[in-house]
Amino acid sequence: MTFGDKSWGSIKLGKDLGVFAGTAILNDMTLLGVGSGAGSLAGNTTTIGGIGTGYIYADWKAQAAYTSPNFSGFQFTLAATQGWNTIANAGGAISLATTGRSGSAPAAEGQLSYTFSGGAVSGKLWTSGIVQKVNHNSNSVTLDDDRAQAADIGANVNFGDIGLTGYAYKADGLGTTIQFMDAYTAGGKQRKSDGGYVQATYTLPTKTKIGVAYGISNLDRHSSDSDTTLLKENERTTVGAYHPLTKHLNTVLEYNEGKSQNQAGAENKARTLSLGAILFF
Repeated sequence: MTFGDKSWGSIKLGKDLGVFAGTAILNDMTLLGVGSGAGSLAGNTTTIGGIGTGYIYADWKAQAAYTSPNFSGFQFTLAATQGWNTIANAGGAISLATTGRSGSAPAAEGQLSYTFSGGAVSGKLWTSGIVQKVNHNSNSVTLDDDRAQAADIGANVNFGDIGLTGYAYKADGLGTTIQFMDAYTAGGKQRKSDGGYVQATYTLPTKTKIGVAYGISNLDRHSSDSDTTLLKENERTTVGAYHPLTKHLNTVLEYNEGKSQNQAGAENKARTLSLGAILFF
């Protein structure tokens, strides 16, 4: 639930999209399309947009968040969100647990944004971050607790029917694609990651939105890593067209070209043409 008013802001209690990287997702044109999930870069068969090829998934988290009033376009959000644990696995890394992901300590997330409009120009600038104490869960290895952290910056500017978006992030111990995936070595050493995406869209007189986007996500190997099959880079280029047939029904046409590379330089590539629809209800 969310409650509040314009004089003092609002409070959100419950499960919702995380704060860090949440705005990056909401400005991604492939949110209502297919994106990199159409290919086979990581065995994906879902429509995941630019997750893992431009930004880390913000996830759906239990949270208590406060959003300030709008101060002449400026707003901030502070939140305590559900923390994730890591787990040692047989693959030579510490990644997120597939079950029991809740951490003993919550994460702290926040965002500062500036929204503007005037004449034919409007847009939003934002920066967000996350900090969380990391509890390494392992029956065979004793590791000290650690702290993961990440920050991002983004901008969305609209000139009439033209929309431009740019986004970048940098993380220590947060992994890639989804939070804490391949974030630590088996010895509990943090891996660094970074990435971002750029996007341009144009809305035709028929209300059809056409766009092109490029995104990349990188994961750095720690000096103690011995696994050369570890992911190094995911890259995606998307060309799409999105047309509203009705208020609730959108048609989607997308071409996605993706490339995934591991630390040894081996590559997988995927080219996908997708046609479909999305229904809101």
